[in-house]
Amino acid sequence: MKRFLKKLLCWTLISNCFLMTAYAAPAWPAGPDIQAEAGVVIDMDSGAILGGKAYDTPYPPASITKLLTALLVMEHSKLDDVVTFSSSAVNNVESDSGNKLNVAEGDKLSVEDCLYSLLVHSCNQAANALAEHVAGSQEAFVKMMNDKAAALGCKDSHFDNPSGLNGDTQYVTARDMAAISRAAFAEPDIIRISAALTHTFPPTINNPDGLTIYAENKLILNTNDSSSQYYYPPVKGGKTGYLLKAGNTLVTYAEKDGKRMISVILKGSPGQYYLDSKALLEYGFAHFTNFNVAENETAYTEGETAVEVAGKSYLPTDLKIDPSGAVTLPEGAVFADTEHTLTTDFPDEHPERSVAFIQYTYDGRKVGGAYLTQKEVQEPVTEPATQEETKPEADDKKEGVKKFSINPFLIIALVVIAAAAGGGAYLSYSRKKEEQQRALRREQRRRRLREEGVTEEEFDRLLKERLGDRSKGNNRKKR
Repeated sequence: MKRFLKKLLCWTLISNCFLMTAYAAPAWPAGPDIQAEAGVVIDMDSGAILGGKAYDTPYPPASITKLLTALLVMEHSKLDDVVTFSSSAVNNVESDSGNKLNVAEGDKLSVEDCLYSLLVHSCNQAANALAEHVAGSQEAFVKMMNDKAAALGCKDSHFDNPSGLNGDTQYVTARDMAAISRAAFAEPDIIRISAALTHTFPPTINNPDGLTIYAENKLILNTNDSSSQYYYPPVKGGKTGYLLKAGNTLVTYAEKDGKRMISVILKGSPGQYYLDSKALLEYGFAHFTNFNVAENETAYTEGETAVEVAGKSYLPTDLKIDPSGAVTLPEGAVFADTEHTLTTDFPDEHPERSVAFIQYTYDGRKVGGAYLTQKEVQEPVTEPATQEETKPEADDKKEGVKKFSINPFLIIALVVIAAAAGGGAYLSYSRKKEEQQRALRREQRRRRLREEGVTEEEFDRLLKERLGDRSKGNNRKKR
């Protein structure tokens, strides 16, 4: 018998070890070896960094800066607004940077036309004109750029101008540029415009017959050419950049199999920087999957244990998880493999009524999260206190009350009376609560009908008809 028990114990240990090995969380996949000095790929939905190198090292951004410019323009103007090119907008550029749109002082173009020139043709004069249109001056716009970058959580970047031309203190990290690009590509018009192959402008002073421009981004130009080394159909938008000091820079947005990825390349080399971007995107799509936090997390919104955040307590029933929150994990991993903490250290731009950010980690890496927000509190509909509730307590403490003895039969009688009174009180409470809920429903119906244009008189008439129908129904039941 002892021998049998020993064998059973041994097989149990072996089986447990096998199961632990079989169900071990998968390791983080190794990323591609890119030739650029810095690069990163992030998941658009979770913001998780999936791979790359030197993504916290600052480099000159060159014209990928224009994505931040476009983001601010989208937030502070309309596509059909008219932009007037000033002398400063036309001439405040480096002498050898050219004038791709051949604009002149006094030219007028729509914001949308300027964005095409900005993102497809990388026109520096368009960047200046848009900056002045939004902020009144290029200097004021630059302050908006740096404020926006800080609000998005950027910590190691700074901008000197809206175009990306050389600046003494103009630099960006791949991580920060990815955060900026994530916000920019949340704007559908930026995706649409940056992916255009061509665009024709109306007549201007130097172009009386108009002007047609063509895309320069080879990943966009070759989305339909399977023979090209730059062929990559998932690409849906992006922005190129180049300066002697910055080398080749590139931001690429891509979609595939329901996933959305962004890659950033800094200090790349000609031609190769496209291939580096493509390699990072392929790696992201091939090795990772997303989980929606709200659909998987219950720790903060269910149960009765209070949620403590920065010295404040919240009931789980008063909280909800932002439905857009996501985490990105290696293929084969499950949501339960993550660890999570609450933090109040999140960017200035966040959902309303946010109380904390649920930060998830996997294998020591931040893999995304979701905002924990407070539900909007609706004021309950209360009824005025009844006369019975407001009458003063009986004065049973007056002097002269005589003491008397109580026999067992009297005790039994009192218990019965108390039970009956308790039942009556509970019934009264239940009826009162039911009436309060009924009043709340009536108020909600009243509000909904008011929004639909129904007057108070019409509502009262409908209510009376409904009560009349209910009364008839009750009479039929009694028969």
